[in-house]
Formats: sequence, C-alpha cells, structure tokens
Amino acid sequence: MMGQDESAPASLAACVADVAECTLLGGRVRLRQPAKGYRAGMDAALLAAAVEARPGERLIEAGCGAGAVLMQVAARRPGVLLTGLERDAAAAALARQNAALNGAEARTTILDGDVARGFRALDLPPFDWAVSNPPFFDDPGALRAPAEGKRGAWMADDGLTAWAGFLLKAVREGGRIVIIHRADRLADILSLLSPKAGSFAIRPIQPYADQPAKRVLVQAIKTGKAPLRLLPALVLHDRSDAKHSPEAEAILRGEAGLGF
Repeated sequence: MMGQDESAPASLAACVADVAECTLLGGRVRLRQPAKGYRAGMDAALLAAAVEARPGERLIEAGCGAGAVLMQVAARRPGVLLTGLERDAAAAALARQNAALNGAEARTTILDGDVARGFRALDLPPFDWAVSNPPFFDDPGALRAPAEGKRGAWMADDGLTAWAGFLLKAVREGGRIVIIHRADRLADILSLLSPKAGSFAIRPIQPYADQPAKRVLVQAIKTGKAPLRLLPALVLHDRSDAKHSPEAEAILRGEAGLGF
C-alpha cells in the first residue's frame, strides 16, 4: 500500500487508502490501481507495445480500466492523443489520476460510458486507432465466478460481439484495430471483424516455446484487403532462471515494441 505522495496533484488523494502503486516500462510509468481486485499486467503491456501510432494520431481504448494501456502508450508514443472509455466510475477516476501522475493529462481524455451503448453514443469523430483487452468470458457458466472486484474485467455482459462492433465503428476507414484476447477466441474475433475490416495480422503469445499459445494479438485495418499474416510468436518464458525471455523482458521494460 502506498501513502499519499506529497508531490502528486491534490486530486490523487481520492481513494488512496484502497490503491496501490507500481511502476511499468522500467520505471517510466507510475500506475495506481485498486489494491484488491483486477490489476493490469502482461496483457496490458503487450497491447500497448503493439501500438505504432504516430504523433497527432488519435487512439481510443474500449474498457480502459485504470489506464495501464493508455499510460504505456503515452510513454512509448509521444504526441499521440488518447481517449479511454470506462463504465466503472472508480476505475475511470483512477485513469484520470494516472494521466495526471504521468504528465499526460493534456492529451488524455477519460470518458464514463459503456461499450454496450455503441460508439455512436459518444458523438465523437472516428479515431485512427481503437484498441481493447475485452473481458475474456461472456458465459458465466464457463468458469468459476470471479471475485466481485474482478467481475467487470473478466465477464463481458454483452458478449464479444458488442466489443467488436464498438471497435469497428470507432475507427475511420484505414484505421487500425488492435485486440488482445484468449487464443481460443481467435476464430470469433476474425468472424466478428471481417465484415468491415481486413488485412489481419496475428501474433500468438506462447508461455513457452513448446506450449500452445494462450493469447493472441490481432490487428485489423478497417476496409483493409491485404492477405492475412500469421506472425512469429512471442515466447514469454524460457527454461532459464530469468522471469521472462529476453524478448519479453525488453518489451516489458519499454526497450522494444511488438509491432505488426
């Protein structure tokens, strides 16, 4: 648990008793998250590393939580304009605090809202990038009920269909959609995006080189027509004593990207 940081903006005092702070990207990002419940980790880091937005481009994240992806994109991609949509008011408040904590508040907007209402409900022009780490499950019978603090991050009440529909509407023609999700939902992701997007690039994420992928990063281009590309897998761990493989460690420290 962290005490109040005297050098932080006054607004960061909110909920401090229930918040823990960590650092990401080798200390370049400070992130305050709930001390209990869902906490962003590897998936958020990989999603942020897959964004290759240029200065002046606009990016929206559907379901931004406390802003782990947005703040890592902010550190990796100076000049990119960031918007997050989050239905949990406490998480959205933390995302705003984290933007201030990392000096990114001038180019970060956090909106209170639900993906299920669709992108048009936001009354915003389409973005250059739309990214998301959607909840991994949409069937309560498919897994043991998660702890209450994690339910919103794990369970998609409106299903993956609603998330794919939001992302498709959120980007302009030629804009890029990037999703990280369970590997066993790859066929569903491609099916849901393919009516209006193409030029798919897929990067499997394997725990070890000799084990099947558990995650996939998928990039799609709205109205894209290029053939699908299956990229080399990222292997997270080797059999050494190191916590991560050298490639994964470089990504987590912000020394390398994970582009398509």
